Amino acid sequence: MVDLTTNYLGLQLKNPIIVGSSGLTDSIEKIKKLASHGAGAVVLKSIFEEEITHEYEKIMAEEAPKRYKDEFLDYLDYRIREQNLEKYVSLISGAKKEVDIPVIASVNCASKHEWTNFAKEIEAAGADALEVNMFVLPTNLNKTPAENEQLYFEVIKQLKDKIKIPIAFKISYYFSNLAYTIQQLSKSGIEGLVLFNRFYSPDFDIEKMEVTSGNVLSHPDEMTMTLRWIAIMANRVNCDLVASTGVHNGEAVVKQLLAGANAVQVVSTLYNNGPEKIQNMLKDIKKWMIGQNFEKIEDFRGKMSQAESGNPAVYERVQFMKYFSDRDKKNS
Repeated sequence: MVDLTTNYLGLQLKNPIIVGSSGLTDSIEKIKKLASHGAGAVVLKSIFEEEITHEYEKIMAEEAPKRYKDEFLDYLDYRIREQNLEKYVSLISGAKKEVDIPVIASVNCASKHEWTNFAKEIEAAGADALEVNMFVLPTNLNKTPAENEQLYFEVIKQLKDKIKIPIAFKISYYFSNLAYTIQQLSKSGIEGLVLFNRFYSPDFDIEKMEVTSGNVLSHPDEMTMTLRWIAIMANRVNCDLVASTGVHNGEAVVKQLLAGANAVQVVSTLYNNGPEKIQNMLKDIKKWMIGQNFEKIEDFRGKMSQAESGNPAVYERVQFMKYFSDRDKKNS
């Protein structure tokens, strides 16, 4: 028998497969199904900072011309925020009653505004942890990289002052010095970092001359970016690391664990194959562990990280010198 348990954010997971924040985790019934198929934990569909603001602005545009008294506007603002939060709190508390795996709440944000107060309600509802999916697109020409990056630390401080449950930040690779920023974030008091979040990416329809959405779901090839940075940062941070994006099968899970991840997040492969895919991935992990004579994940986690590598420079190579020279020899 092999032991697939792993620790993440101080929580014991029965296996390292976490279902990431998505439409797959937006209802109690879906969460129950994921748990029954073997998910180690779930991250609830994010409550978006923008959702509340946009809904408020929409109703304001409709109602404010008719009813413009300050008392009404204050009441309207309160009601909308409370209704959105109430739905999310109900999802947390309901899921906690129905499944025996960790339920991690998620907030998608780009600022440190009032949303941080929601964290108290999330904690009170019983969430095992909070994942903050935060991204500031570095397109503001009037802000320095340091100003953009400082915002992350300000949000962390606000949250740490408000809640006691573990906090993980899901971040991008858009930083001026990614390794330094990851290390500093890991020292800020958070318990985990998820590498990396996936964004909406624009594409062009050249016939209709319209901006369209790029690939919504990830592809297995996209795993390599995360694999490199998990391997580089493993054993060099003060918090747990989780790999996200491009993890589509059991082999990919093994690779990320070898790089040093505590766990992985999966979404796209479950959209493509259904929640049954979790069981197939777990079988493949167990089969590989048995073949390699590993009894538990800690026997091999991080064995291929840069810190453990006999050739650490390979993780920092950025050119295809050997690849193209080999191809040129075959074609000559």
